[in-house]
Amino acid sequence: MSPGLKNRNYIVGNQRLDVRESSLRMRSVIIQAVRSFFISHGYLEIETPNLIPAPAPETHVDAVRAANGFLHPSPELCMKRLLSAGYSAIFQICKCYREGERGRHHLPEFTLLEWYRASADYMDIMVECEEMIRHVAADTGCGDRIVYMGREIDLKGPWQRMTVNEAFERYSPISLEDALDEDCYEEIMVLHIEPGIDISRPLFLYDYPPSLAAFSRIKRSNPPLAERFELYMGGLELANAFSELTDVDEQGRRFEKESERRRHLGKPEYPLPERFIREFRNMPDSAGIALGIDRLVMLFADKDSIDDVVSFTPEEI
Repeated sequence: MSPGLKNRNYIVGNQRLDVRESSLRMRSVIIQAVRSFFISHGYLEIETPNLIPAPAPETHVDAVRAANGFLHPSPELCMKRLLSAGYSAIFQICKCYREGERGRHHLPEFTLLEWYRASADYMDIMVECEEMIRHVAADTGCGDRIVYMGREIDLKGPWQRMTVNEAFERYSPISLEDALDEDCYEEIMVLHIEPGIDISRPLFLYDYPPSLAAFSRIKRSNPPLAERFELYMGGLELANAFSELTDVDEQGRRFEKESERRRHLGKPEYPLPERFIREFRNMPDSAGIALGIDRLVMLFADKDSIDDVVSFTPEEI
């Protein structure tokens, strides 16, 4: 691309392809900054297959069938196999695929940053996540603040931290327990809690109810809580992290529970990821996180649509 080219439109056949130069340049700088952060912190960059024989069964994540398997919804299973094999600090930036995900903040093919660290928990990853994004801000020339949709976001630490229970007490018209009983947790999050969050600083929402534990470890507390957090910036949900579950029997029970939920909803069933289950017995105490690169670029490029930070949308291909 010519250095002087600025957001021109091209006509190719009957489709208009928008060349979003400023966003794509920002994207390049961000990805290079992410890599430099992890390499300087002793992480090994790895690659895992996009085509896998079986995804993890998750109620609300639908995998894309391809050839004799599936395109991975995330690299989680293969990365955990490497963690179980003794790779103690690994990261990956890769394309992921999910059926039916399309909207202002969603694409069926998107870019994910995922990293795992042995001998760490979700609080350690929380600190590292904050450090990484501030490193990106420095490399992009943003310093300790960015402006997103006309609102300034202060990146100086420490960032806000709030438990899920505190968020429901502060913003929800009903209790967390009632939201779970009435199966409207996601609705309350979208309609009440996410709009209520102070967006002047990033927020870590943490300590989820066990029923929303996914792959996370349950802490021995009363009541029990899942060692999980999500990061919100500028009103965008940016990352999801766990202290990783290491109990193979419990993992099997959770897989079966998620599979049953999919059956109940009439969704396609997936074969069990057999090799992952076998190697999971060697899973060390660890923590991991998945962070959406496209949404991170949206924040730093000050774009309200994910379409504006990728080279091609599905409709332009």
